[in-house]
Amino acid sequence: MVAKNRKQTGKSPATQADRDKSPLVSPPGKSNPRRAGREGKASGSSHPNGLHGIRHRLGLTPSAAAKLGTALLLASLAGYLHWHHLSQLFENDRHFSHLSSLEKEMAFRTEMGLYYSYYKTIIEAPSFLGGLHMVMNDRLTEYPLVINTLKRFNLYPEVVLASWYRMYTGVMGYFGIPTKMCWSINRGEGLTPVDSCEGMGDPAYFYVTFVFLLNGAMMSLFFIYGAYLSGSRLGGIVTAACFFFNHGESTRVMWTPPLRESFAYPFLVLQMLLLTYILRTRNPSRTAMVALGVSNLCFMLPWQFAQFVLLTQVASLFASYILGYLGPTKMQSILVTHMITLGVCFVLMFGNSMLLTSFYASSLVSIWAIIALRDQFAQVFRPGIILWVMQGLAWFGSTVLLKFLLSTVLCASDDAHISALIKSKFTSYRDFHTLMYTCAAEFDFIELETPLRYLKTLLLPINVLVVALIAWATLKDVVRFLRDGGKASVRMDDADEAAGSEIVGKGEMVYHSLQLVAFTVLAVLIMRLKLFLTPHMCIMASLICSKQLFGWIGEKFKHQAAVFVILAIMAIQGVANLQAQWAIIGEFSNLPQEELLDWIQENSQPDSVFAGAMPTMASVKLSTGRPIVNHPHYEDAGLRERTKLVYSMYSRMSGETVKRNLMKLGVDFFVLEDSWCTRRTRPGCSMPEIWDVEDLENVGKIPLCTHMSRNSRPHFTTVFSNDIYKVLKVPKATKDLR
Repeated sequence: MVAKNRKQTGKSPATQADRDKSPLVSPPGKSNPRRAGREGKASGSSHPNGLHGIRHRLGLTPSAAAKLGTALLLASLAGYLHWHHLSQLFENDRHFSHLSSLEKEMAFRTEMGLYYSYYKTIIEAPSFLGGLHMVMNDRLTEYPLVINTLKRFNLYPEVVLASWYRMYTGVMGYFGIPTKMCWSINRGEGLTPVDSCEGMGDPAYFYVTFVFLLNGAMMSLFFIYGAYLSGSRLGGIVTAACFFFNHGESTRVMWTPPLRESFAYPFLVLQMLLLTYILRTRNPSRTAMVALGVSNLCFMLPWQFAQFVLLTQVASLFASYILGYLGPTKMQSILVTHMITLGVCFVLMFGNSMLLTSFYASSLVSIWAIIALRDQFAQVFRPGIILWVMQGLAWFGSTVLLKFLLSTVLCASDDAHISALIKSKFTSYRDFHTLMYTCAAEFDFIELETPLRYLKTLLLPINVLVVALIAWATLKDVVRFLRDGGKASVRMDDADEAAGSEIVGKGEMVYHSLQLVAFTVLAVLIMRLKLFLTPHMCIMASLICSKQLFGWIGEKFKHQAAVFVILAIMAIQGVANLQAQWAIIGEFSNLPQEELLDWIQENSQPDSVFAGAMPTMASVKLSTGRPIVNHPHYEDAGLRERTKLVYSMYSRMSGETVKRNLMKLGVDFFVLEDSWCTRRTRPGCSMPEIWDVEDLENVGKIPLCTHMSRNSRPHFTTVFSNDIYKVLKVPKATKDLR
């Protein structure tokens, strides 16, 4: 029987049942059914106090204060439930509390392992500043290059969490307070026992706990966002319910905590909530603009993809401006805020050129210029459709021209793969790098099942209805404007003071509808990006509680009754979706990789250089600290070319050619995986077939990896092998093979 025996105790003693419960070992890399682990610990919720003082400061009536207090209480409850939901799903899927330190690290695969490795570097360094210097002068990630990983990989979340962890353990150690509880786990089946720890003193526990807390707070923001947008607390309930009912389509943080989106997306929710406030306010204060800029910065710093999302935002705002729902002064204020944020981010990212050469940066400049020249446009073009189209064309043309001009001047090509990826979506264009993306399901077009899942929870019909009503109201405004020859424009004046509340409200909804369309386009092109679409659909669903859109239903009671009926129907499939998530019970185990990492640790020198599949290299760097030449962060032109050389092992080239490629990179050992040679997600997507697109002269030959799996000589020497991995020694010179 597999037993888990307590090794160390913390402040509170564990029960005998706690000590006896342990994971059952599952096949490599699988999440298989097992017994439930220890029960999660319940935590109480705090109650707000000092409400009278707050009410007087805000100038609220007792009724308004009570409504605000209720809304904040419900928002807190939604946040707590989401935090608990995420934590339980993560624990249920991997039995994380019962894993050894090595197994926890292996559970962070691909990019996750790469990001986590820098957190580990900082907390294990003699000092925080010493660890920071190590990640800013990294010699392990792209051997033999020395790179500033803080500049390249958006690692500010790891820096912050590592500093907090060092402070936490330092303070707890000073007062002698235990921070974790450890057990010795007998894994059975002839496997050696391992130590397993849980508690905030365990680095991995500390890391994932803060990720889930941040995303719990995000759900509180979603509730407030939905309530504010719809003007009803019921709207916040609808938003939160829609998110839970469509949870699998809304986020993947419970499966992939260290990914950049886990840290960045909550700040996008805050940023869009602040933007909604600014759009709704006639003359937003400087404080509101500063808050928008700070949330913008917190969104951009952790994630290199943030610039593309913000591009859709400024494009949607510009469209609202063109249609007359957003005044030029307010639009320019928002643009200035974005520009300042971009500049600060550029400095904090140590001059990362991708920020300045992005379509986002060029779009900010283009829109600013178009608004500054609005009088000249009005003189040349007659108000109406022609003026709108010309402004749109001017924005598109100048943005593209400025982007490629800046890329040429700054010699930046790191984001060239994005243009190639978009090109491949609409044409037959293919190359090695675009196929590396498009052959992965998450970068393919959205799957047909996704809209069907939206349909079953009523999320899609509700959004279609809401957007149709907003579009109809907008169309009537446009027709009225064109009929009056531009004289009775809905356009606000320069300072926004003359705008009526009706136009302000419409402008806010027009922006959200346009943003939804932009997110839909992103999700259709790249399935992974439905993480923006689904939550925004949940936000838009709150508008079924809006009196402005659905006041025609009748009195308040009828309106609310209709909303509750809709929620009840949504819950039929929504609860089934939640039950399906709760039914995921498994345990992480990857014995072949554990054997590989143990062999590397024991049989290679600390300066031995490794190459192989990108996900495996992240684990090698994280768990063994050995130098690697390629890794999963594919957003750098130089790294893409390095990976291409490494992956020639899975082409049909000669062994001599591949050996020269690896020797050129200074590789000592190559980790060969047969699955990368034979795996085929769909026709044309095995590694040898991907290589056939560019290596035409060798098409039809047997892949080199097939030869290597049988016999690695005469070009390499096999020094380790198991069912999954084979380590090939790369000669420094030909005589080494004699």
